Amino acid sequence: MMLKNHVALVTGASVGLGRAMAFALADAGACVALASPQTSLLEDAAAQINARCGERRAIAVTTDITQRGDCERARDATLQAFGDISILVNNARREQRGPGLPVDGNNFAFWNSDPDIWMQAVNVNVSGTFLMTRTIAPHLIARGWGRIVNISTSLDTMQRRHNSPYGVTKAALDAASLIWAADLEGSGVTVNILLPGGMVDTDGTRPSTAQRKTLHVDVMNAALLWLASPQSDGHSGERYNASRWRADLAPGDAALGALEPPVLRKPEPRG
Repeated sequence: MMLKNHVALVTGASVGLGRAMAFALADAGACVALASPQTSLLEDAAAQINARCGERRAIAVTTDITQRGDCERARDATLQAFGDISILVNNARREQRGPGLPVDGNNFAFWNSDPDIWMQAVNVNVSGTFLMTRTIAPHLIARGWGRIVNISTSLDTMQRRHNSPYGVTKAALDAASLIWAADLEGSGVTVNILLPGGMVDTDGTRPSTAQRKTLHVDVMNAALLWLASPQSDGHSGERYNASRWRADLAPGDAALGALEPPVLRKPEPRG
């Protein structure tokens, strides 16, 4: 119960990694607000958490993070239900494939990309994450302690051929994370980056094969709980690869092993 008396808001919490992380936070003692546009899936996830962890441990808030009013409504609903917010997990994302297309359906050279999907991805993954973080940050600052965890991807994914706009948006999110961490220095609020470190079997349809190993949907949980807890005090502007987390080590040592260099080089001090 390392997160007892904490309240987390998780975006993209209706399916996949977001849902798994919401369950992990609740299992660790936190109350959890689940945010997503997918109302029925969201409500089902919240109901399962409440059945498993206790009544009123989770709420579902239908949220489109690209809408400022929705972000504010998610904040207000969380505060009304639980009286606080101490953890924000920015997991919501828009992938580049469109409805009815195969996984690689929109993985084209950038000049052949669908402009509507490109703009949607940037709007959700970059602008939406900014809107939600901007909405929650003043409350975290006022309480003098908080955690912001931004879910990113591997450096390879950011640079892979035909992988825009998704790779572009995650590179932008890494840059934003470093800027926000610097802005919040000394406030008690930290910003860190967490990535799975490989392809995740989020829905049971991508099992490992001889040619390709996939990661379990729970891959993020141990690293996330450390980042969300007081154990990670003093760590901000850092990037962690969840697939490198070793459960056989003490949490601090496991975190050190999962730490990756930032995607962007730290600027030299100004003379």
